[in-house]
Amino acid sequence: MSTNLTNNSDFKTWITELKLRIRQSQIKAAIKVNSELLRLYWDLGRDIVLRQMDAEWGSGFFEQLSKELMTEFPDMKGFSVRNLYNIKRFYLFYNQENKFLHQVGAEFKGLNLHLTGAENKGLSKQGSINSFNEIEYNPIFQIPWRHHVEIFTKCKSIHEALFYVQKTIKNGWSRAVLMNFIGADLYQSQGKSVNNFERLLPEVQSDLAIEILKDPYNFDFLTLTESYKEKELEDALVSNITTFLLELGQGFAFVGKQYPIKVGNKERNIDLLFYHLELRCYVVIELKVKEFEPEHTGKLGYYMVAVNHQLKKETDNPTIGLLICKTKDNIEAQYALESSSQPIGISEYQFSKMIPDNFKSSLPSIEEIEQGLNSEL
Repeated sequence: MSTNLTNNSDFKTWITELKLRIRQSQIKAAIKVNSELLRLYWDLGRDIVLRQMDAEWGSGFFEQLSKELMTEFPDMKGFSVRNLYNIKRFYLFYNQENKFLHQVGAEFKGLNLHLTGAENKGLSKQGSINSFNEIEYNPIFQIPWRHHVEIFTKCKSIHEALFYVQKTIKNGWSRAVLMNFIGADLYQSQGKSVNNFERLLPEVQSDLAIEILKDPYNFDFLTLTESYKEKELEDALVSNITTFLLELGQGFAFVGKQYPIKVGNKERNIDLLFYHLELRCYVVIELKVKEFEPEHTGKLGYYMVAVNHQLKKETDNPTIGLLICKTKDNIEAQYALESSSQPIGISEYQFSKMIPDNFKSSLPSIEEIEQGLNSEL
C-alpha cells in the first residue's frame, strides 16, 4: 500500500542523511568520479535492501526517492526511478546466496588482477557487510556504471560477472565491446579449447595461451550456402576481418591468408596467419569444414615448424597453432595432441546463417540486377 512519505519522519531523516552523503560524494567525485559514484550507489543499494525501504514505505517509495534526489541534485544523473531499481539490483547481485566479500575477493585473486598484497588481503577477508567500503581499492568500483548494468542484468553468477569486470579493466572495453562479448558468451567459450599447451609451453605463456583460445568460435556474422567449402569459409572470414578479429579476442594482428611459405622446392599456403601481441608469437590457424581428423594436427604442426624456421625472430616466442573445425571428438583430439610435438589448440566453430543451395541458384546475380535497373532508366 502506498503512503505519503513527505510527512514520514523516518523517511525525512534518512533523506536528509542521504543528501548529505551525496553532497560529500560530489566533492570526492571531482577526484575519483567513477569509483566514488559506484560507492555511493553501493551504499544507497545497501540502505534500500537492509532497511527494506521499498517494502516498508510502499510502492511509491522509488518514485518519491527519485523526485527528492532529482530536485535536490538537478545536474546529477542517475536518480531516475529505473536507475534506482538498478542500484538495488547492483547491491543484491553481489550479495546473492549470501556470497559476499570473501567470494568477490577469492574470485578476483583467481583472475590474476595483479593486486598488491594489501589489496588482496582486504579483498579476501571475511567480515561484515560494511567492510566492502573499507577497502581502498576494489575492482568492482573500477568500471563505469553502464558497464555494470549490462553485467549484472545479463550474467547468471558472481563468477561470470567478475570475469567480464576483469576483462573490461584489463582490455579497456567500451560498453559496445562488452555487450558483444557477453552476447557471444565469451565466459563459456574462452579457455575451453582442447590443447597441449601445459606440456609444451613455459608456464606463463601456457596460461595466457589457454586463456586466449576459445571453444567454440561464433561465426554468426557469416552467411554461407549449405555446401560451403573451406576456401569460402576462409574468404568470408577475411572479408569480415574486423568482426573476426573481435571474435578471436584481444591482441590478434592479421598477417595474411593463404600465406605462402616455401619448404625445399615446394611452396605451401597457410590458411590464416596471425601474430599475437601479448603472447609475442605467430599463430597459425587452419580451418576444417568437416569433423576433426588426427592427421590435421600433423599438417598444422608442419606449418608451425616452417614459421619458426623462416619468420620467427629471436625475440618471438614459439609459434602456436589453432585448428578450427566444424566438430570434434574431444578424446580423439586429446590423443592426437599427446602425440604432437607442437603447441596446438583445437576448437569448433558454429554459425546459423546458411542459405540453401537451391535457393541461392534462384537469386539474381549482381549483373542481372544492374541490367534490370538500367532497363528501367
